[in-house]
Amino acid sequence: MLLLAMDTATPAVTAALHDGSSVLAESSSVDARRHGELLLPAVDRVLAEAGVKLDAVTGIVVGVGPGPYTGLRVGLVTAATFASALGVPVHGVCTLDGLAYAAGLDTPFVVATDARRKEVYWARYENARTRATDAAVDRPADIAGQVAGMPAVGAGALLYPETFPDNRGPENVSAAALAALAAEKLRAGEEFLPPLPLYLRRPDAQVPKNYKVVTPK
Repeated sequence: MLLLAMDTATPAVTAALHDGSSVLAESSSVDARRHGELLLPAVDRVLAEAGVKLDAVTGIVVGVGPGPYTGLRVGLVTAATFASALGVPVHGVCTLDGLAYAAGLDTPFVVATDARRKEVYWARYENARTRATDAAVDRPADIAGQVAGMPAVGAGALLYPETFPDNRGPENVSAAALAALAAEKLRAGEEFLPPLPLYLRRPDAQVPKNYKVVTPK
């Protein structure tokens, strides 16, 4: 087993290689505006560090979000392209699940990432491997009662300490954690999400209301 994992659902652009037992290499950088520029060089770095060729990869793992439209699609399109070129499967994993797995907590907690517009993408977890709720997008104040008294991980928790006072790391998702989680799921015969974007809301850029289409006569 040799898994190439990637995620661009958050400001972190992250890639990793996992041989089914351990992480062979990982590359991560944080830049919310350069997902398209940074992902392929990150893949090149992890392949070079691990000393393997791309055609040795047996599976692709990709974070499906939730996340902003533009950044999220970079990872998904790249994953689909690699999978098609190599003839290998692509496994979708909820980005929040990757953060939860990296947190390693064995008691109930919350994962929250920055959804912009003064909102967070979030979900509750029973432990690092068990999500208790569907991923959602809400204003922090609106979910304060649902997350009260629970530890919280992710950049969204750090942004809103009044709702998530017990905020902890990791701040951003790691492809290494996604790959390790995927390897565990593969060994257990568990199902994956389809490699499709989990947006939860409309893109920021929309056609203005009352927009008139002008066509030549």
